[in-house]
Amino acid sequence: MDLLRGLSFGQYLPVDSPVHRLDPRTKILATIVLIAVVFATRSAAGLAWLTVVLGAVLLAARIPLGYALRGLRPVFWLVGIAVVFQVLFGEGGGHPLFQRGPLVITRENLDLGLFYGYRLLLLVASTSLMTFTTSPVEMTDGLERLLRPLQRVGVSTHEFALMMTIALRFIPTLVEEADKIMKAQIARGAEFSRGSPMRRAKAFLPLLVPLFIGAFRRAEALALAMEARCYRGGEHRTRMKELHFAPRDWVAGALLAAAAVVALGPARWWQ
Repeated sequence: MDLLRGLSFGQYLPVDSPVHRLDPRTKILATIVLIAVVFATRSAAGLAWLTVVLGAVLLAARIPLGYALRGLRPVFWLVGIAVVFQVLFGEGGGHPLFQRGPLVITRENLDLGLFYGYRLLLLVASTSLMTFTTSPVEMTDGLERLLRPLQRVGVSTHEFALMMTIALRFIPTLVEEADKIMKAQIARGAEFSRGSPMRRAKAFLPLLVPLFIGAFRRAEALALAMEARCYRGGEHRTRMKELHFAPRDWVAGALLAAAAVVALGPARWWQ
């Protein structure tokens, strides 16, 4: 219950900020660059610098820190699993910190586990920033414009972008639906937080059927609403606001490029 309550990932915050006013293509490309830089960074100092960069963007976007941190809660368990697997099953050798029988925990594996876990958190945070500051319509238009060259090989870029956007926006909706179903079943005597892990996992199985039925019902309602509004795909479709790169987009791109160079700089820079 606590995991689902207050989930913020995938939600858009309509705030007037410099980040919100950026072209959606700029934010999508910036997110891709940030993800690549996070993967390419090999030092803890580089990740610390990227944390400062993300914090500055969060401040410029006027998004509350607590709200942003709630979007990271669902991945904490995944981070914990990654850290445990690296610590217990990493490469042998190094300086042992704990040893009991075949179980050996070394300082090197512990450092690597924490490094990989924190890298995963930064990846989710980078994606969350894009969804916080980009509305579904803007994201669809931005993806469609970025994928427009694929139309030459027969790819329907508008439908592809719309599908990705709807899937992303359905995440908080499905989580809210799951929370309502859990509360209804708890009121009928179901227990989700007691017993062995296997028993708790089995207790979640009855959630799947009503959750899938609700998802199909929402998808059908969305399709009917689009048909009622005469939606016919991206062909000959006009837009109220055409996308144009402004000087602020070029400034944001230059700042991101400088931050990426610093994060990927040689180790002697940080020394």
